Amino acid sequence: MDPVDQDSTLPDAAPVSLECPGAEDDSLSGSNDVAQGPSNANVKLEDLFDEDDDEEFPSSGASEEGAPSSSPPPSPPMIAPSANYSDPGVMKTFYRRLFPFRYLFQWLNHSMKPSNDFSHREFALTLQNDAYLRYQSFPTSDLLRKDIIDRNPSRFEIGPVYTTNPRDRKSLRKSSAFRPLAKELVFDIDLTDYDEIRTCCDKANICHKCWSFITMAIKVVDVALRDDFGFQHIMWVYSGRRGAHAWISDKRARNMDDQRRRSIAGYLEVIKGGAQSGKKVNVKRPLHPHLARSLDILKEHFQNDVLVQQNPWAKPEKAERLLQLLPDKTLNDALRKKWEAAPGRSSASKWADIDALAKAGASKNLDGKALLEAKQDIVLEYTYPRLDVEVSKKQIHLLKSPFVVHPGTGRVCVPIDTRRVEDFDPLGVPTVTELIHEIDAWGSHHQDADSEGGSKRLQDYEKTRLRPYVDLFRTLVGVLLRAEQGVKRERDDDDPMEF
Repeated sequence: MDPVDQDSTLPDAAPVSLECPGAEDDSLSGSNDVAQGPSNANVKLEDLFDEDDDEEFPSSGASEEGAPSSSPPPSPPMIAPSANYSDPGVMKTFYRRLFPFRYLFQWLNHSMKPSNDFSHREFALTLQNDAYLRYQSFPTSDLLRKDIIDRNPSRFEIGPVYTTNPRDRKSLRKSSAFRPLAKELVFDIDLTDYDEIRTCCDKANICHKCWSFITMAIKVVDVALRDDFGFQHIMWVYSGRRGAHAWISDKRARNMDDQRRRSIAGYLEVIKGGAQSGKKVNVKRPLHPHLARSLDILKEHFQNDVLVQQNPWAKPEKAERLLQLLPDKTLNDALRKKWEAAPGRSSASKWADIDALAKAGASKNLDGKALLEAKQDIVLEYTYPRLDVEVSKKQIHLLKSPFVVHPGTGRVCVPIDTRRVEDFDPLGVPTVTELIHEIDAWGSHHQDADSEGGSKRLQDYEKTRLRPYVDLFRTLVGVLLRAEQGVKRERDDDDPMEF
């Protein structure tokens, strides 16, 4: 993903005017004086997720029998069977009925009460005509939801929290006063960076075989972030096509400056050099504990997912690449001769041949330690995560929001459950049109379900395959908010008010 840093290439958005009951018309025009209603500072965390009065996800069913209603229930979505996910009507229905704005707000705001963590946050919208609007900001989740539904973008991205409302940046006397304060630490993994080693697909195409590279990457990076850096609030999100993004929401991670972000990115970066470069793994011995742990995680994947599924050295030119990574010329000549005599030899067999010929004395001057280290480096080169580290190095970098729809595939960018990461199927993630048709299908089979007395009316996302992903997101947000409340209590205890 290309970083988006320069104002010169990204036009500013036109001023927005949203009507909101009880608020002035300039509530989103950039003023910092946002009217807020009374709040209850003692509200309990479990109240965050009381959905009985949550109208963010409208139900297409009728209201409870006998219950008073000031307005008729929303009509079920009417989408033609042949509708494409790029149709504006499809996207508008998705935002109105399925997008979890409430949980997105809580995740980015780190609190129930609206704060600068949200109101000073930049959002960037890509409209249906490909216009790109930067420096959008919203005081509340309701206003974000209203603007997204009104503008109906094909996608939107999340940026940092700034020193002031991004809409007010041009009114500052000094441009240097407008700067980023905080942003989740993020990582981006894209399968196009594996094109030189995956044999099943290339470019934007993926399959279950090459998705295993993303599974390996998530395992290695996630355990490093947790065990080596102590981060706890990590969410992995499917990019919608061929990759995954990691969002680290710990307060310590959000507040890191660019230098610390570069340091962590450098710590995790092992594969260096482009497709035409030579040896891509050059690590010191003895191996750092992180690399030793990574090898333990990756060795099984190497045997099955790489040697068997990818068969990376089946072609002679690819096998020559393997020989270039081995340290002994005499051994290499013996291996080359053996493989030329058996042109259909599999990669798994060729890998086994290395040890077999070495033990048979193919090279009298073979350095066993050097061979072992070379084989470790080869395992790392063909399995270790290939990170787009530029995404991680700067607070100002924008990244696609969770739960947006990928414009190229129609698939929703859903969170990945790391407890069952190997079960995640990117090709099974629902598309936006499938989800909307699932709402219709549910309604046709449960016409009386929402009107039965005493039964709780289901929200539309609960009627679709999006439900487990929204539930996972909700759980992760709840854990984060509990931790943030604990941080606030500790800060209050350590800094008592003095009279």
